[in-house]
Amino acid sequence: MAIEGVNRGLRRVPVAVVWVAGLVPLLLLGLQAALDGLGVDPVKALERQLGKLALQFLVLGLLITPLRRLAGLDLLRFRRAIGLLAAGYAFLHLLVWLGLDMQFQVGQILRDIARRPYLVAGVISLVLLVPLAVTSTDRAMRRMGPLKWRRLHLLVYPAALLGAFHYMLLVKGRPPEPLIYAMVIVVLLVLRILRVWVRRPSRA
Repeated sequence: MAIEGVNRGLRRVPVAVVWVAGLVPLLLLGLQAALDGLGVDPVKALERQLGKLALQFLVLGLLITPLRRLAGLDLLRFRRAIGLLAAGYAFLHLLVWLGLDMQFQVGQILRDIARRPYLVAGVISLVLLVPLAVTSTDRAMRRMGPLKWRRLHLLVYPAALLGAFHYMLLVKGRPPEPLIYAMVIVVLLVLRILRVWVRRPSRA
């Protein structure tokens, strides 16, 4: 079958290719910044683009399992790299906000978080990503055990939902893009819940 040929081809692709491809947007952003190509407010533009990339990689990572189960496309070996890229872009997004936007003014940062719901959602999303990034290694999985590890990594769903909510509240004019991300994440979460529910043993 065609999908089997695709999977055979994917098995020959080094994971390093995903890393290189995933870092290309960061390189392009750096070039844009160096050439004054980020518009009238380059800090906000950089901050926004990094956050969007984090959300895009989160959604891409969540799509890997459904693609395997529904279409037979096996991208599992790339999931760790994609997840770490998502976390990396999220933390760069935070760092740009803290350092370039807020100038590390702790008092102002805390006041802004307290009064702006989108910041609260963004911070919680980032906090949820921390244990996922820390436990992304094979060693961490062995120490925790597969069951506990998989349960912990379900945090990616609320992290992604909160990231989409953060984006929706942040963007003025309510463009459709943040809503599309949120809807895709909700659908993937519902599919996950349905799969777990169907697999539950009957107590009848």
